Amino acid sequence: MRADPSSPEPGADLLDHLLGSLLSDFCVWFERGEQLLDLTPDAVMPLAERTALRQELQQATRELVAARSLRQATPAPMALSLETLAPWHLLVMRVWSLSARLRALHVPLPQLEWPEPPAFPAGDPLS
Repeated sequence: MRADPSSPEPGADLLDHLLGSLLSDFCVWFERGEQLLDLTPDAVMPLAERTALRQELQQATRELVAARSLRQATPAPMALSLETLAPWHLLVMRVWSLSARLRALHVPLPQLEWPEPPAFPAGDPLS
C-alpha cells in the first residue's frame, strides 16, 4: 500500500487497487496480441497489417511500462486520463477481433494465462 493511511481521501486504496488491476489486464492483452500475431496467417491479416499492429502493441506496452513505473514511484493515488486509456482499449478490442478471426479458422491458440490478481489492501471496503 503506497497511499498514506492517514490520507483524507476516502477510496484512495480502492482507486490504487483498481488502477493496478486495469494495468495488469492491459499487459495481458498486449502480450496476447503479440502471441496471436505470431500465429496469424496472411489469409487472416496481411504481413503489412501484422507489422503495423505489432508496432502499435509494442508502443502501447512501452507506454504501459511508463505508467506502471510512475504509479510505483508516486506516493499518492493516481489515475490515468481517458486520452491515455481509450487507445489502449481500442487496441485490446483489435486483439479480441483478431482472436475471433483465428478461432473462426480453427487456428489452435495457446491458453490465455492470467496473473494472480493483486491483493486488496487491509480493510477491504468490498467485504
